[in-house]
Amino acid sequence: MNGRVIVALSGGVDSAVAALRLRRAGREVQGLFMHNWEDDEQAYCTAAQDFQDARRVAAELGIPLHSVDLSREYRERVFAHFLDEYRAGRTPNPDIACNREIKFGDCLLHAQRLGGSLLATGHYARLETGPDGPELHRAADAGKDQTYFLHEVPRARFAQAAFPLGDLTKDAVRDLAREAGLPVHDKRDSTGICFIGERPFREFLARHVRTSPGPIESSDGQIVGEHIGLPFYTPGQRSGIGIGGRADGDGGAWYVVAKRTESNTLIVAQDENHPMLLTSVLSTLRVNWLCEPPSGSFDAEVRLRHRQPLQPARITPLAGGGVRIEAGQPQRAISSGQSAVIYRGSRCLGGGVIDRTAI
Repeated sequence: MNGRVIVALSGGVDSAVAALRLRRAGREVQGLFMHNWEDDEQAYCTAAQDFQDARRVAAELGIPLHSVDLSREYRERVFAHFLDEYRAGRTPNPDIACNREIKFGDCLLHAQRLGGSLLATGHYARLETGPDGPELHRAADAGKDQTYFLHEVPRARFAQAAFPLGDLTKDAVRDLAREAGLPVHDKRDSTGICFIGERPFREFLARHVRTSPGPIESSDGQIVGEHIGLPFYTPGQRSGIGIGGRADGDGGAWYVVAKRTESNTLIVAQDENHPMLLTSVLSTLRVNWLCEPPSGSFDAEVRLRHRQPLQPARITPLAGGGVRIEAGQPQRAISSGQSAVIYRGSRCLGGGVIDRTAI
């Protein structure tokens, strides 16, 4: 395919090597840097340094670099939803929403305005052309595969996308960057979300979500402490619960096993594999299918959190557009608001937000 390719240059090594590979393949390449967040506490967000690194990469590759400010769109369509979900007691994944709304939404549109026929990113994923349209497949590097974060992108948009790193390992990407003299070859990978950065998550969330203290109960109904607000806890959490030693306790660590929003109660137990933490059946909200939507039940594999090994499961479509997932073995600490992503072989079939779990 000919035509201009716009590479979303983030200032990191992955997008830099994506641009490098496209250049070496003879494509016309231009860079685009997205400004997605504004924060008074600049020490926690690396956007300014990332932009300078993107400029250095573009200069080294001899390509133009554009920039676009999408911070308003990010706040309205990603961050606001992130806060709403936490207030409702769920645990959202804003990186998934960012890919759907921003990177392959507004950024893709801006790339097209710049004359781009494709928007390329440094995601570790593969695209294949199937008989009924684009197919999203897992990357060669299983440890870096990012299809989990891409499953909510509308399928048609993958026709305008490119993932040049899909066949590479992370080590190979760094080797290419080093050999090419790219200035970010040894830059540390970013972790978390820009608007959180390295700051304590609970402290950040408390700036935006009202605290509402309530009781902490043991799984057998005993009051054992007071929580600061249900949004600040997730199933399976061990640290930061705030329960001291108890004279009648067994000395073991406490784990969050449930959140009861109707009574504002946090449920804990001294068992990291307590039955309340295990579930074999869950349902999702409406699934974004990256294939022809199935009409009946089928066997597949699911991933319920990033980097989790694929789990065999039975998938049954529900009337509202979601699915019922019956896992082959109990799954631990599944949180509503996270995503269940469905695979068959290397292909990502789509996924949806987890709505309910059942033991």
